[in-house]
Formats: sequence, C-alpha cells, structure tokens
Amino acid sequence: MRSWQRAEVPSLDALGHGTGERPSVHDVRRDGRAVIPAGGPDDRPTASMYTCGITPYDATHLGHAFTYLAFDTLTRVWLDAGIEVRTAMNSTDVDDPLLERAARDGVDWRELADRQQQLFRGDMEALRILPPDSWVAVTERIQPIAEAVQRMLDTGDAYTLPAEGAVDADGVDVLFDSAKRRQFPMGTGSRTGADEMLELTREFGGDPDRPGKRSPLDPLLWRAERPGEPAWDSPVGRGRPGWHVECTAIAMEELGAPFTVAAGGRDLRFPHQEMQGHHALALGAPMFSDVRLNAGLVAFEGEKMSKSLGNLVLVSRLLQEGARPAAVRLALLDHHWREDWEWFPEMLEAAEQRLDRWLAWSTMPDDDPSLAESIVPWLRVTLADDLHTPAALQAVDAFILRAPADEGSLAAIDALLGIDLRTVEPR
Repeated sequence: MRSWQRAEVPSLDALGHGTGERPSVHDVRRDGRAVIPAGGPDDRPTASMYTCGITPYDATHLGHAFTYLAFDTLTRVWLDAGIEVRTAMNSTDVDDPLLERAARDGVDWRELADRQQQLFRGDMEALRILPPDSWVAVTERIQPIAEAVQRMLDTGDAYTLPAEGAVDADGVDVLFDSAKRRQFPMGTGSRTGADEMLELTREFGGDPDRPGKRSPLDPLLWRAERPGEPAWDSPVGRGRPGWHVECTAIAMEELGAPFTVAAGGRDLRFPHQEMQGHHALALGAPMFSDVRLNAGLVAFEGEKMSKSLGNLVLVSRLLQEGARPAAVRLALLDHHWREDWEWFPEMLEAAEQRLDRWLAWSTMPDDDPSLAESIVPWLRVTLADDLHTPAALQAVDAFILRAPADEGSLAAIDALLGIDLRTVEPR
C-alpha cells in the first residue's frame, strides 16, 4: 500500500558532528532498560521495528499521533546513531469495529477504510512522522496470513470450533491454543496476571465464555464467513483473519523474526502484543522481537481517548482550525513517550508560543559566528536517555537564550525533533 511522503532528515554526521548514541529505552518484557540495537561498536548497526497500525476509522486522533510520534523519535535517534533502519506497519482494514462503523454509516467498508487511510496519510505527513518502509493493509496479505494459520493447525498449535451462523453449515472457526507447549507462560511478555488477562480478553472481544474453547484466553485466528461479511478463499476455508495473527504474519514476512522492536500503544500489551509473541513461537521463530515498547495513552475529558467513547481530538480538525502542524508536534513531544496524560486545549497554545520563540531565534542574525555553540550534544544526551523529549524541548528553550542559531543546531532540531524551523510559517 502506498505510504506517505518522507520528510528529509538532515545528517548531522555530514555536518561534522559525528554520530549519536544508541538509545537506552524501557523494554516492557524486562521492565527495565535495554540499549537497542544491541551489539558492539564494531558491528554494522542495523535495527528493525514493527508498529501496530490503525484500524481505519475515526483517524487520526491525538492518541494515534502520540504513539506514532514516539516511534518516529526512536527512528530519528537510530538514524543519527548511524544505524540502518527498516520499519513496517500494518493497517487493519478489515475488522469487526470497522465493519460495524461502515454498517452504521451506510457506506461500503472498503470505501470507509480507503477514505480514512488517506486522511491518516495526510495527518502523518503534516506532522512530519517518517513513513514506514512497508505499510501493509491486511487485505493485501490474506493468503500469507491464512497460510500461517494452516501451519499452526498442522503443528497442533491451533484447533477448530463449529462456526455458529456461518454461511457454510460445516464452516469452522480456527482458534489458537494458548496453553500448548509455550517456552514462556502466557502473560510473561506483557507482565499481566491471570485475572487481568481474563478481563482484557473480554474487553477486547476475545469471547472467553465461548463453548468449546480449551482456554478462555484462546484468540481467534480465522473467522469462517458469516452472511454480509467480507470473506476470502483460503487453505483454512472461506473467511477472514483474526486480529493478532494479522500483525504476526505481516511482521514476520516484512522483517523476519526476531526483529528489534515490536511497538504499539500500552493498550495493546495484552492480548494483542502478547499473542503476537506466542504466535511467532508457534510458527518456529525463536522470539518475535528483541524488545517490546509501549507508548502511553492520551486522555480527554477525564477518559482515555477512545473511538468507542467518542472523546476524540482529531489531528485533521486541529489543523483545519488553524493549528500549525509543528505546534501540534511540539505539544505531543512535551510528554514522555511512556507517560499517560490528558489533553487540554491550552497545551496547543503553549506549544504555539514555544514555536514562536524558537522561530524568532532561528531568524536572528548571528553577529559573531565564531561564538557559535551547538545544541547537538544536548539533544543527543537527552534523547538517548529513554527518548526523553520533554527534556529535549527544555534543552532547546535554554539554548536559545544563550547562543545564536547556527546551521548545526537548526539541523539537529530538524533531524532529532522533526521541527524544521526553516519552513515553519510565522503566525
């Protein structure tokens, strides 16, 4: 699927600043820091990251944007460290919530998905979030996903149950056997206890009370065709894939396994990311990813920003109302990527004012270039420390009071924070 246009990222190395540090980030599985990618200084550094993408309706709210900005920051820090980066992301363009929204609005589900994916492209491009190397719609990978499900049936890692209400009276749904020969007990990867796993399975539509399930936690791998639902012919029958296996199959096809980072919002830690890891083990991978990262959640009006609640602040709406994209980006960067926080409209005005100060500094004449001091080391230190973007913004605030703008500093603010002050329009 066509991605969005990539913003140019200046090379600080080419400007004489060398390369930055490999970042140390908080890994969910370890519940502690990990330097990524691992390896010695003489290794040719490479990193790969799979990010769980949107279900394309009600795109793009600030919770989405905060998540993708967090991992955009990681990509930028990697690039500055001289690391070769490969990224992939999916779009869940066929799923129950999307079908329900399309039915509610009286539109074809494909039309809804296409329209929302186009809106998402525009929002990401406006915010200068670097596009994935591979942006893959689930509907583009139905056969590889179905083949992965068949492999799990063949190895005994999946089983079938009668598909009540299916078009074919003999149709079956395929479920994952979550308790079978796992190297790691269920919940290990997400640090989730038994009661919480059951609660989250129910919350995310896992139907723990379905008769015949071997474990209440067993997720759906393949749903047999039901009347009025999209379906595809496949080795496991006519139907469509379940949620978790889509990401597993796409990530492994695009990046191999293990890859460096599995990334997503904190609300995906269980069951989604946990099941991805167990599916990968069942498909023969030694591990799904080296590190698992979860971005914090954004609230509005006292509740987590959620499509189901409808308490959404949309990027496109903020831009239509006159917000500068760079100010929206700054407002999001002012929160640590692992932090849960609440959006207030005043935050945008504060970001606009900060952007005004930075912009005024960037255009002031440098009377004595010999006195120029660079912000490059300041930004590198703060961002290598668990991608601490609030500290990086504060570093810029302090720097512009003591030193004139220079080419290296302007390039660093662009390369590492994604704010190109040379192209930002004044208010």
